[in-house]
Amino acid sequence: MNRFLKRGLISLFVGIALNIGGYLMMEDNQNHYGWLMVPGVILFGLGFILVLYSFMRKVEAQGLREERAEDKEKKKRFRLELKKPKKVSPAS
Repeated sequence: MNRFLKRGLISLFVGIALNIGGYLMMEDNQNHYGWLMVPGVILFGLGFILVLYSFMRKVEAQGLREERAEDKEKKKRFRLELKKPKKVSPAS
């Protein structure tokens, strides 16, 4: 679990908790429930973006690994072809 996923999940859960707290305050007819809901929405959005970014980084890293493996295989095949003895025609 990388740092973006950890921070994203923490932000998601804190945002959800703050929003639930705001809804509970709203049901009890307390006037300042919005002060809890504003940071709750912001933290929830930030957490969602961080989790999404974490998954995009993971896919990008996997693509780079595959690309490097392909390049390595191409270089290996090229070196093997260079080491093969060249056929010399008897006419020359």
